Amino acid sequence: MRYLPVFLDVASRRALVLGAGNTAERKAAALRRSGAEVVRAERFTPGLLEGCAVAIGADAPQAELEALSAAAQARGIPVNVVDRPGLCSYITPAVVDRDPLILAVSSGGAAPVLARLVRARIEAMLPPRLARVAAVAGSLKDELRARLPDSGARRRVLERMLEGRAAELVLAGEERAGLAEMRREMEGAEAAPPGIVYLVGAGPGPADLVTLRAHRLLGEADVIVHDPGVSAAVLDLARRDAELIGLDADPADEAVPLLVRLAGAGGRVVRLFAGDPGASGRTAGPTAALAGSGSAFEVVPGVGPPPVARRER
Repeated sequence: MRYLPVFLDVASRRALVLGAGNTAERKAAALRRSGAEVVRAERFTPGLLEGCAVAIGADAPQAELEALSAAAQARGIPVNVVDRPGLCSYITPAVVDRDPLILAVSSGGAAPVLARLVRARIEAMLPPRLARVAAVAGSLKDELRARLPDSGARRRVLERMLEGRAAELVLAGEERAGLAEMRREMEGAEAAPPGIVYLVGAGPGPADLVTLRAHRLLGEADVIVHDPGVSAAVLDLARRDAELIGLDADPADEAVPLLVRLAGAGGRVVRLFAGDPGASGRTAGPTAALAGSGSAFEVVPGVGPPPVARRER
């Protein structure tokens, strides 16, 4: 990953757009929608950068664009010159706007048309009222933090809010009912929910062959304990703040007490096996130990059939 994905706050800040034409006007309009104070110019002088948070060049002579790029980078001001990656210190992604939910898609400048096509596919999947779901859930942020100081407990409540009936009500235009449902979820939440261990198969290896359920669990886990044979592409499906614990080549003795301890600490844990743990019989030791400790667990095969074992509190 060459470029660091970031979102820049330009509200009430000065932004320079150099150039005249449709592309420059579109860039200026996007900056205005973000609350920036836009300065337009057709010719570049260094003084135009005074107080700028960002600069964009489009529809201007090459020499003007080169001068803009050099001066902005010398001052540490983020600069983008449209269709000239060599003059950019940042690139502009294709954007799916469901404000306050914003999705950005980028090819790193290699294939902007592909980024736009991917953006179009994502946009078709996301209902326009998804923005209201984000806004309604956001209105409870401070209240939720005060009620549930534990970040894991908050995240689990938010997952239920945003995947269940509350979100469906808001999407249907019933915002008041949706907000009430979110409050019920919040008020009924446990401050310290019990831990659970998912014994998950990574499947044949490539990330796109992981089952849908395994994919979701990897994205929800607080801790992932994994075999050395699990590919980096599969591990990339984890949440960015999840703890990854790699095991040695012969992990059987090491993993079982670790899983019991992690479950007892109240986390949502994925024990990620290379291949299918159900078919290989490698779940026998962990399931016996977890059952003996009273911990909740579930076995999720790497391919095909539904879970082969389940234990709940």
